[in-house]
Amino acid sequence: MWTYVIGPILALLPKSWRDSLPFASDVQWGRATVVSGLGESLGAIVGLGYWYMHAMTMWVDRSVSAALDGKLAADATVQGIGAVALSVWVTHPLTLLLGYCMFEGAVRLCAAAFGEQNLGTFPLAVVNWIFVRPFRRRNPGSATALGSAASNARSVVDAVRERMLIARSGEEQDELHFRNEAGEELLEIRASRRKQEWIPPRVVRYEDAYYRLDSSAMKTGPRPFFYSLRRLPAGVPGRSVLIYSPTDALVRE
Repeated sequence: MWTYVIGPILALLPKSWRDSLPFASDVQWGRATVVSGLGESLGAIVGLGYWYMHAMTMWVDRSVSAALDGKLAADATVQGIGAVALSVWVTHPLTLLLGYCMFEGAVRLCAAAFGEQNLGTFPLAVVNWIFVRPFRRRNPGSATALGSAASNARSVVDAVRERMLIARSGEEQDELHFRNEAGEELLEIRASRRKQEWIPPRVVRYEDAYYRLDSSAMKTGPRPFFYSLRRLPAGVPGRSVLIYSPTDALVRE
């Protein structure tokens, strides 16, 4: 109940405010923020539709009545009146506010769904930053928290970029490239899909050889996910070892 009834409303608050609530641990903030962002964006879209119909109908009717009464220029046309009304509607403060809510809701939804970042609404974050944060007792971990926030922002961007790359490209067979560097055998793998749990420095077994995962990166092309592995002189089977056994990999020596 906390997550889906009250959680989406409280998810609009800054994180520090949410953490101070006595029942904060009972709410799954990730799901609550997804529902909150979706509701904010859809609510703004519906609001824009109703506001457009109400405002345009009212303004156009009044302008046409004024034209029939001779209060406007003689060459005034319905098309010209509609164009003026539309330009006024686009620049109206309520239109801009609803448009902002639609954009912010989409950003909060994507951040929670793909980047695991439970963002509150930006105006309340500004209020917290200006009026609350300066009077809050600082702790030694504040610098670390700032760095973590920057890292989280990058993770959101990377998650959105990954989704776009996957949507644009189909699933391709892995491409393997073996090469020697200073007497060591390196294995480079390019894949069209991210390999879960492939986090350096995990050990990967390919055929009868063991490799240490040195690095991973996201690039461009049909196989944007890049993994660099270094062969180990020996390996021991275990639960922590990742088994890599592609059936149709493209091997390049």
